[in-house]
Amino acid sequence: MSLDAIYPATGEIIKTYTEMQPEEVKFILQQSQEAFNDWRKTSFAERAVCLKKAAQILEDNAEKYAQLMTQEMGKTINEGIAEAKKCAWVCSYYAKNAAAFLTPERVTTDAGKSFVSFQPIGVVLAVMPWNFPFWQVFRFAAPALMAGNIGVLKHASNVPGCALAIEDILHQAGIPRNVFRTLLVGSPQVEAIIENPIVKAVTLTGSTPAGKAVAQTAGRMLKKSVLELGGSDPYVILQDADLDLAISNCVTSRLINCGQSCIAAKRFIAVEPIAQTFTDKFVEKMAQVKSGDPMLPETQIGPMARHDLRDELHQQVVASIEAGSQCILGGEIPQGPGAYYPPTVLTNVKPGIPAYDEEIFGPVASIITAKDEADAIRIANDSIFGLGAAIFTRDIAKGERLAAESIEAGCCFVNSFVKSDPRLPFGGIKESGYGRELSHYGIKEFVNIKTVYIK
Repeated sequence: MSLDAIYPATGEIIKTYTEMQPEEVKFILQQSQEAFNDWRKTSFAERAVCLKKAAQILEDNAEKYAQLMTQEMGKTINEGIAEAKKCAWVCSYYAKNAAAFLTPERVTTDAGKSFVSFQPIGVVLAVMPWNFPFWQVFRFAAPALMAGNIGVLKHASNVPGCALAIEDILHQAGIPRNVFRTLLVGSPQVEAIIENPIVKAVTLTGSTPAGKAVAQTAGRMLKKSVLELGGSDPYVILQDADLDLAISNCVTSRLINCGQSCIAAKRFIAVEPIAQTFTDKFVEKMAQVKSGDPMLPETQIGPMARHDLRDELHQQVVASIEAGSQCILGGEIPQGPGAYYPPTVLTNVKPGIPAYDEEIFGPVASIITAKDEADAIRIANDSIFGLGAAIFTRDIAKGERLAAESIEAGCCFVNSFVKSDPRLPFGGIKESGYGRELSHYGIKEFVNIKTVYIK
């Protein structure tokens, strides 16, 4: 079987890669296990040198890596450059902070001495998606490697070049060859890889069905898993919101990465007194967005990652319209090559239709009118997902209270769009997954939190 890298803007096959066979995968895993015996003994300072070099490589070659991301999944060149630089940030962050995060913690007990130690667990499998082909990997790899673990990457099949480039960056930076390896395999091999006794844990970022499949296998094998899955992030716009600020953030969040982000804004819940004004201004701003060649710096959104994903998105739009929603912008597949889809706005979005119930993974916005603040919070929480959310209000105290206590999500932003940050934990609840990445919480997901008691 081969893995094809296809340029989404034209449909052209850029390069074809040969899939690794199961025996080759087993051999790599065995090498990774052997590498763990040495890597776990290195100091935080030694590991940090490598991560700092990786950060510098990413900074120095951001445009080159951005072009690769654009070629394989259609991300605009500016977004790709920003992504490469963010990967440099997460490498630098853990190089600086990992030792402090994993410093043994003294605990006063009846022992002469007792403390909690944090030890690496071994080979960790990362099953990663195509939408942020560098960032998703580095936000796993930086803490895992700094903790003394081994990283094995099964990347999405449509970004094999990105997968190999990441491996090369880390090896250039001084990470030993078998401390981080890329497996060029398709999804059918994942179950057997998780079942291999060398693999001690698995992390997945992707769809909820994929997460459930991985969790089932990991659970059967009694292996730790961390899952960051789908989202249908609600953005609540209250009556006292600064509408210009809200609309700017809402449009930006909905169209980041052509709307292909788990934490993109997806459901816009405006309270009745300002709903029509919000809708009119929102549509006006969405209509101004420039779509085109993702390699051009002036392009704001490029194509979606694949034609099949574009077609699935359109079917969700069509089904929502047939069920009673109104399409007031976009909603038509453009003629010509490429997996393009226009910025689209749906109104009269009700429960029981795709635009309300499902994750809409593309540049389509669902506008929902709420009676009042309480109804808006109810609608925001009326979802199987719980990844991110945002609230817009001039009453900062109210926004803080609602964000902290009322919204059911792994993160909630006030007067800003949701974004991941190495300094803050990232993850979801409900069908958006479990576990956390980033911050000190993320690096502790894949360590043995060990009690040491000395009488």
